Amino acid sequence: MTDSISARWQALHLDRPPSARLLAVSKGHPAAAVRSVAELGQCDFGESRIQEALPKQKELIDLQLRWHFIGRLQSNKVRPVVKAFDVIHSVDSLSLAERVSRIAVEEGRQPEVLLQVKLRPDPSKGGVSAEELGAIWSDLLALPGLRISGLMTMAPLGMAAEQRKGLFADCRALADRLKLAECSMGMSMDWKEAAEAGSTWLRIGSALFGSRLVSTDSAN
Repeated sequence: MTDSISARWQALHLDRPPSARLLAVSKGHPAAAVRSVAELGQCDFGESRIQEALPKQKELIDLQLRWHFIGRLQSNKVRPVVKAFDVIHSVDSLSLAERVSRIAVEEGRQPEVLLQVKLRPDPSKGGVSAEELGAIWSDLLALPGLRISGLMTMAPLGMAAEQRKGLFADCRALADRLKLAECSMGMSMDWKEAAEAGSTWLRIGSALFGSRLVSTDSAN
């Protein structure tokens, strides 16, 4: 473990409000780095590619870690993700939720699920709008095998700080209207705005681990 990782971890815990928990985004970093951060007391880690996550999980099986899937969830990867992850942050449609539900029941699992919402135009990201979510909400609640706990959103690239604050506040307000406790929003570059708006999960990668050592498909 490098002193810089330890110092960054300590600083993140000092700077964030207690209600905003740290999700250490370990994608692109080796199992040894995860172990180093876990030794500091971190339990929750985020990965976005099942091919990268599974070998890490196997190597770290002696640790009591909680794994979050934060990448785009493809329908053909639902089963391995349901089997390997405790929390899924990226369910972005009713059809995908239905598939997760069916497979969770088949596998005897009950993953915690956050619904990905897109509250601003952004062609590069998925997610349901507030209006779409309202239309399918009763169907989502009826699905077995899922524990829907909150919402996840990401700010479009290039958005100004004040605009990000507005986006995060809108996501928090929507979660509150739906009586959902969790909001997964805020990453390494904008976590402070998200924390101020009521985020409960801050997805922090480079601000904790430093630059990635392994190339990945999804940004954090």
